Amino acid sequence: MTDENRTIDEKMKDRLIRLQQAEITQHHIYMRLSKNAGGENGRILARVASDEFRHYMALEAFTRKVVNPDHLKIFLFLLLSKVFGITFVIKLLERGEEEAEQVYDDLAQEIPEAMAIKEDEERHEHELIKLIDEEKLSYISSMVLGLNDALVELTGALAGLTFVLGSTRVTGTAGFITGISASLSMAASEYLSTKAEKETTSDPVKASIYTGIMYVAATLILIIPYFIFSIPLVALFFTLMNAALIILVFTFFMSVVQESSFRRSFTEMIALSFGVAAISFFVGLLARQVLHI
Repeated sequence: MTDENRTIDEKMKDRLIRLQQAEITQHHIYMRLSKNAGGENGRILARVASDEFRHYMALEAFTRKVVNPDHLKIFLFLLLSKVFGITFVIKLLERGEEEAEQVYDDLAQEIPEAMAIKEDEERHEHELIKLIDEEKLSYISSMVLGLNDALVELTGALAGLTFVLGSTRVTGTAGFITGISASLSMAASEYLSTKAEKETTSDPVKASIYTGIMYVAATLILIIPYFIFSIPLVALFFTLMNAALIILVFTFFMSVVQESSFRRSFTEMIALSFGVAAISFFVGLLARQVLHI
């Protein structure tokens, strides 16, 4: 930056300090991600981290203040990268960059150098989009298939069996057996389906594994309440809460990675899963009354 002796008002200084912290925090996040990624991806991330540090130093020339990074944010984003993958974290960081770009636009009238930083931020976005190359993203459709089927089928089955069987442990055991059997069936179907696709680049074995793993994971989370609580309706309530939590987390992941609408996806999955559960619940209640179980 030029003309470092310029004075700025306190309100402007506060905005610049917040941007400073954002830049130095992202510098540390990108640097750690670059070490984890390695290869060409790692080199691109290291270059972005270097740019973020340069932005921080440019802002420091105006604020005349050393700002520490947000260590909690660094920890959380690195943890998220372990759970959801590097692509998810990059997309999440880029959402913050879009907000920062708007701030730089506002600042550009008083600080022309801010526009150069904004252009760097835009370049990051284009480079990082090219960077995305995670195996799991190639199998999102398989993951969605396994998760959706587990949530719809098993939530409905557990809701119906809750009244038919009465015992929470028996219901949980029946749900476990049903879930494992269904996961193997879904995995086999996904293998055959992927293998039959002529133009796909997905590995049929990996596609079936992703489908099966998601189904089994959802099954275990859904049946846990039946082995904790002895009252059937209480167990069913917490099973539905677990289903809602799974949908919340997964739809947020999908909305970030695919840059789609979180609200619409969440609403659709909740309505579908809970709708089937409600129908199954009344079918189970009716069966118990008619069959005198």
